Amino acid sequence: MLRSGSYLQDRYEILELIGSGGMADVYKAKCHKLNRLVAIKVLKEEFSTDSGFVSRFKMEAQAAARLSHPNIVNIYDVVDDGNLHYIVMELIEGITVKNYIAKKGQLDIKEAVGISIQVAQGIAAAHEHQIIHRDIKPQNMIISKDGKVKVADFGIAKAATGQTTTMAAMGSVHYISPEQARGGYSDSRSDIYSLGITMYEMVTGRVPFAGDNTVAVALAHLEEPIVRPSVYNPAVPISLENIILKCTEKKPEYRYLAVTEVISDLKRSLIYPNEDFVTMTPDQDFGGETVTISNEELNAIKVGQKNYQPSYRNSQEDYRRADGYRGDDYESYEESELPQNMEYSEREYQDRGYSDREYQDRNYRDRDYQQRGYHGSKGSRNDVNPKIERIMTAVGIFVAILILALLIFVFVRLGGIFNLGSGSSPTTIQAEVVPTSEENTLSDTETYMPDVLNLHVDMAKAKLKEANLDMKILGYEDSDTVEKDYVLSQVIPEGTVVKKYDTVGVYVSNGSDLVDLSQMILTGMDGESAKLVLEQYKLFAVLQPEYHDTIPEGQVIRCEPMQPREGDTVTLFVSAGSMADMRSVPELRNLTEEAAIGLLAAAELNPGTVTPQYDDTVPAGNIISQELEANTLVKAGTTVSYVVSLGPEGQRFTGSISTTFQLIATSQGPAPVQANVMVRLKQDNNGEAVYTTLMDPRTITSDELLSIDYQDMEGIPGVDYGEVEVVNVENGMVMQSYPVGFSRAE
Repeated sequence: MLRSGSYLQDRYEILELIGSGGMADVYKAKCHKLNRLVAIKVLKEEFSTDSGFVSRFKMEAQAAARLSHPNIVNIYDVVDDGNLHYIVMELIEGITVKNYIAKKGQLDIKEAVGISIQVAQGIAAAHEHQIIHRDIKPQNMIISKDGKVKVADFGIAKAATGQTTTMAAMGSVHYISPEQARGGYSDSRSDIYSLGITMYEMVTGRVPFAGDNTVAVALAHLEEPIVRPSVYNPAVPISLENIILKCTEKKPEYRYLAVTEVISDLKRSLIYPNEDFVTMTPDQDFGGETVTISNEELNAIKVGQKNYQPSYRNSQEDYRRADGYRGDDYESYEESELPQNMEYSEREYQDRGYSDREYQDRNYRDRDYQQRGYHGSKGSRNDVNPKIERIMTAVGIFVAILILALLIFVFVRLGGIFNLGSGSSPTTIQAEVVPTSEENTLSDTETYMPDVLNLHVDMAKAKLKEANLDMKILGYEDSDTVEKDYVLSQVIPEGTVVKKYDTVGVYVSNGSDLVDLSQMILTGMDGESAKLVLEQYKLFAVLQPEYHDTIPEGQVIRCEPMQPREGDTVTLFVSAGSMADMRSVPELRNLTEEAAIGLLAAAELNPGTVTPQYDDTVPAGNIISQELEANTLVKAGTTVSYVVSLGPEGQRFTGSISTTFQLIATSQGPAPVQANVMVRLKQDNNGEAVYTTLMDPRTITSDELLSIDYQDMEGIPGVDYGEVEVVNVENGMVMQSYPVGFSRAE
């Protein structure tokens, strides 16, 4: 452990230990070269002696250092100094999401979605650089003081998984994916699973799987179904719940394919929280027996062995297990070692009309049966040669088509007889179908263009394929009426005769760029938070204050327009508080300063900055202008600044006085021993007394003569008389007054 005050590379001064984990200690330090605070993660001593671990640690940290994203903690440097290995990172002042959840219990739904979007954006940036975190958990997410969420420890978790120790995996056992718990292959979808568990904890205040020990929790990830978040928090909307459930599917192929898809659905859930738009993979039940965890798998979970290989046997080359094993995660056996007809190849299985997923799942089940010792009658297929079966299938289809054609011919002939017998016109029946004469004009190389408008591109492509046509997307256009990825228009109209196997063009809807704000619950949010939400939908927001008697100050009252387009400006009307707290600014212009102060006090307002200014029209001592216009509504206690006239510039009236003052006895009592006095000039300006301080308050004694000597004393322009007063500051009594005359100065 490093001591406070020690230096690394004569550059980083260790200030304090701020955290400690299973692999490393984290210190707050100061970089004296760049004069900034940093965080330094130092590899613990027990790992620093393992050259293999250190190599992977450095390699992954250097890879993570290439990442630069607002939602990822930046890595500044990776240092190898003898037996000391450490990473210099950005220091984030804030709180981890784990501690934030512990503090609040359950996060607000919008708050949880906002945090999840930021975390997912950081993960997506890493995945674009082929970096898998493998240890996504709320402990590795930091909320800074400005509200930005950053993901930490990129690359370090991947280096840790290369070890045979269980520390790294078990330390995060509540968030690891089933394939990680099993010790199998993990990819970007493992991060998606861990993100889903984190979102689950944010909205429920608890992790979905708990146990007495790490093995029990790992087994729960493998075997137990996840309880819906709404069971613990009924406020969780259906959209967010389905996003979480899709992220936490047991099988990776059932989850989101990429984090960008998670971000897209999370943003949509903010607008349509109660809409069931998440595409879930339907549950598949093949009627097989319950598969229990083998002793080998259980031991692998207990020791965290990554390279564990189960004893499933494979009869075809390079299969991919449905639970995530790939490449070399299988064993090669001779074909004679396997029960006959136990498995078909993927090509044969597809020929029978099964999908890739059905092929993988069924082969996976068959291998389970094989491991349990079943043969032939249980878990095996009928002993039929695949080529013979295909021939029989083709013959059956041909016979069925022949019978169908014969039936159509009979019905047409019967229909013609009935038409002749009834005397009806044949053209009235053929008005709703393609005329027979037109059908006869089609050659074997021609077909009719089908209608694919308003169909999803996949369905449109399939429909055109049935008509022996290929589809080409010519472009994408915005549409307020046709959903995104649905056919907006087709170049060739429906019913047009076209050549078979031609390529026909369509235009696909890009969806509407209208954002329906009525689905967003912006009312009640603080203005800045609502502004950030709108920015995520490429909208610009301006805050407009508006008085409201019930909505607290700073919260959104409403927004306009309600259906803007991307790039539009939205006005957020934010409460400025209740009108009951507002006051009307009085008219101060042309009043004396004393009168203005009195009006402000009556309106529960305070005088602000007083600025003197020469003015040829406003008498000296009167108000020229005021900062806030009259009748403006402001909060009680607001300060109002104003400008006071000095009279015409260059016009000066001056006077002089030279005398002394001494404390003497008066009719009210003997002379005081000492007094705190000030000297001021008093003049009358249009009936209002105007005072100018000549001497600040000071204490004098009875045996002291106070000199009152002021030459070229400047008075109010146009006022030729004044009085110099000696005032007792303590009681405001005028102790002596001296008349002074003023005249225009040349």
